[in-house]
Amino acid sequence: MRSKDKISYFYDGDVGSVYFGPNHPMKPHRLCMTHHLVLAYGLHNKMEVYRPHKAYPVELAQFHSADYVEFLNRITPDTQHLFPSEMARYNLGEDCPVFDNLFEFCQIYAGGTIDAARRLNNQLCDIAINWAGGLHHAKKCAASGFCYINDLVLGILELLKYHARVLYIDIDVHHGDGVEEAFYFTDRVMTVSFHKYGDKFFPGTGDMKDTGERDGRFYSINVPLKDGIDDGIFTRLFKTIIAKVVETYSPGAIVLQCGADSLAGDRLGCFNLSIDGHAECVRFVKKFNLPLLVTGGGGYTKENVARCWALETGVLLDTELPNEIPDNDYIKYFGPDYSLKLPGGHIENLNSKSYIGTIKMQVMENLRCIQHAPGVQMQELKGCLLSVFVRIAVALHLRYILPLKVIAS
Repeated sequence: MRSKDKISYFYDGDVGSVYFGPNHPMKPHRLCMTHHLVLAYGLHNKMEVYRPHKAYPVELAQFHSADYVEFLNRITPDTQHLFPSEMARYNLGEDCPVFDNLFEFCQIYAGGTIDAARRLNNQLCDIAINWAGGLHHAKKCAASGFCYINDLVLGILELLKYHARVLYIDIDVHHGDGVEEAFYFTDRVMTVSFHKYGDKFFPGTGDMKDTGERDGRFYSINVPLKDGIDDGIFTRLFKTIIAKVVETYSPGAIVLQCGADSLAGDRLGCFNLSIDGHAECVRFVKKFNLPLLVTGGGGYTKENVARCWALETGVLLDTELPNEIPDNDYIKYFGPDYSLKLPGGHIENLNSKSYIGTIKMQVMENLRCIQHAPGVQMQELKGCLLSVFVRIAVALHLRYILPLKVIAS
């Protein structure tokens, strides 16, 4: 057990000024609200706070196609009408609008996740947090579900330079389809997604039968849930599955996507999770004492998103936060009770005992299929040889990331 975790936290106030449009549910302003709660509770004094670098196009093209990255870089609200075929090809439009400073927004949130992975790789921290990241729907050549650049895939690719196996866990209400798709054919990344499935719920993927292909067969785990799941059922299922996954897969690092749209009362969600229930998943993953990269994700009732991620920052710091929210620049959003905790909801729970039992049994059966499969020892060796050179390069890069004790906006 580590006596005290060293935590790196990434934030750039510019992400909060991005505006998707008046009727769009994605409100990056929630990140400013989260950060001001972190400041109000004094959590910044217990972490290393960094402003991330803006990811270069060549870094984004480590996963995304170069033509897609280039188009994101040059398209603007004023010029989008000139490129109807490209807009359609790259799935830009209503769900994924073109807005001012779109590419810079992508560079910032992707840069935060890349920097977080690099600090973990260089053992400069035990846990790295980028609440602006977690945009798990973006595809190699297209935007999807409010996501343009898949920072999670880029972060995992960084971690794979040092670790033979990386575990990706997703507790967003939506299936982590972009991350699963990126690693569907490899055993070097195991993806585990807990999500709402059925009733044409976006993105429509994530069936229990989708388990990966070729070398990746059984390395994609989907936990498809129905409306109204509550803390008790969700956390018991989560702990049972994740404990067995870690035991079986033995990852070198974990990436945890903490989409807050799985909370009760979310504008686009349909679960009954309280903030305590959501945070219990974070607490459980932290106990494995593995290098841990934590990101945000979905979440469309912005005051509840801020509550959730501030409380989970406290969980990662082993710091219990008072339920009464301290005064801060966004205090008016948290009225009338100004409390941090959010209770569970009252949507009818359609997840029967037998349904949950079937999911658990199928996941355990899939894990048994890989228990005696050949490992990736050769890749482990290759990673060790590569790391000598990579560590030098990354250490030089990290000298230019500016550490900040307080970022006020």
